[in-house]
Amino acid sequence: MSSNPSTPGKSFAQTNGAELLVATAVDLGLDICFANPGTTEMPLVAALDAVPGVRPVLGLFEGVCAGAADGYGRIAGRPAMTLLHLGPGLGNAVANLHNAHRAYTPIVNLVGDHASWHVGFDAALTSDIGSLARPVSRWVRSAKTASGLGDDLVAAHWAAIAGRGPATLIIPADLQSSPLDRAAAPEVRPAGGWSVRGRAAASDVSVAAAAAAIRQARKPIVILLGATALDAKGQDAAWRLSVAFGATLYCETFPAVVERGSTLPELDRLPYFPETAIAALADAEVVLLAGAKEPVAYFGYEGVPSLLAPPGSVVPLAGPTEDASAALVALADLLGAGPAALPARPHLTMPADEPLSGANAGRVIAALVPEGAIVSIEGGTCGYPFFTASAAAAPHTVLTNTGGAIGQGIPAALGAAIAAPHRPVLALQSDGSAQYTLQSLWTIARERCDITVLIAANHSYNVLRTELDRHGTTDPGPAAQALTDLGNPRIDWLALARGYGVDGVRVHTTAQLAAALTDTLRAGGPHLIEMVL
Repeated sequence: MSSNPSTPGKSFAQTNGAELLVATAVDLGLDICFANPGTTEMPLVAALDAVPGVRPVLGLFEGVCAGAADGYGRIAGRPAMTLLHLGPGLGNAVANLHNAHRAYTPIVNLVGDHASWHVGFDAALTSDIGSLARPVSRWVRSAKTASGLGDDLVAAHWAAIAGRGPATLIIPADLQSSPLDRAAAPEVRPAGGWSVRGRAAASDVSVAAAAAAIRQARKPIVILLGATALDAKGQDAAWRLSVAFGATLYCETFPAVVERGSTLPELDRLPYFPETAIAALADAEVVLLAGAKEPVAYFGYEGVPSLLAPPGSVVPLAGPTEDASAALVALADLLGAGPAALPARPHLTMPADEPLSGANAGRVIAALVPEGAIVSIEGGTCGYPFFTASAAAAPHTVLTNTGGAIGQGIPAALGAAIAAPHRPVLALQSDGSAQYTLQSLWTIARERCDITVLIAANHSYNVLRTELDRHGTTDPGPAAQALTDLGNPRIDWLALARGYGVDGVRVHTTAQLAAALTDTLRAGGPHLIEMVL
């Protein structure tokens, strides 16, 4: 292979650092870039035309770009790039990079910086970009030479894959525009040489220890599934163990990716509130961790333990970055847990026509979700009822807000739709969190993504009202009520959708929701349905 990664027929002497970086991205298979660029990224923007092969997707806010890259990576199994403007642009993306970091999603962030000779003058947008990036990145590097940008991107790509999370490359503007000599070109491996590395196998010692713990258990066993254990193969192996040893199965409360539907075990999420989760695990002698970390309370409450499993019960089989699915298969085989049929499940029926609630809206959506769909869930109002009902639905894939920073659901749906354009995508969203990254609708419309956004409109931060009650404020005063109320004025979701180029409809009853969702799924997205609860 030629060492010149630039476009065919172009003299390398005319190629600058930005074009070298984009050509390297093409060779690596980094062919999607969710971008919100600024002045310091203009050479990179121009290079996307000079070196074809990377699809730029414009987001109106950096949090949209980061959330979309997260959704893309979860579905595609390989990283996308983001292009962000200086420290403030990265700062706007941090919440959704936090979610990606927690979900072990590979992302390559490209962050422009001031020209290296200008940084010392402390211009208005100067900041410590590296310090902003480190808490939400597995790897951070500031580029030092234009000729090294190709190698820098190779290192970032590998770090995102091997580290299972975001990697951030900071690129001064002058390095992007600097011309390069032919001799400066690095040897760049072709795309076929760079694929997502398979996850590390769980150790034989862990599998043997888990087998011994299960054999010796005299009290109930719980298997907590996360990461790859939530694929079909992992769930099947967990079900074999459940039937053979009477184990109870849970998945993490907020799994990054989980396969769902009637062809898979009826798997519920570990309860969100710590008291309920502690009660669910209380009798377990063994809490086997397959791709999940030890469960902890989402928040600390006085008098409630932070660790949810009984002391001494936790047995690690495979961590979140290991091949937990294969570890479960190996464990089931070692213990002689043979194939086990799933119990018959009643066919999902549509609720009677009645005013919408979170519970019945979730059931309607589960009954209508198409086979092969991707459902991005953010918010518990409809999300929990949908997830429970979806065990009997057509086979589909669910994404949840693994890191807890809200504003992830619609951007993740956008990224998922770009990763899998042949699959319909539903974004099941609460009205409060939807406002964080509602600009996603514009990109969804621009890219003509097959996405139906379903807004659970109860016109409140309902979770905060629950938390006020948990903290003893059962009768909140006017100030507390005002901070949980979204009804004054009421948000006009249809007007917002139209403003971003998305058709919308408002529904009040289960029959109206069923009809609207059936129509939008038949027509293909983008669409928005406001579910008035």
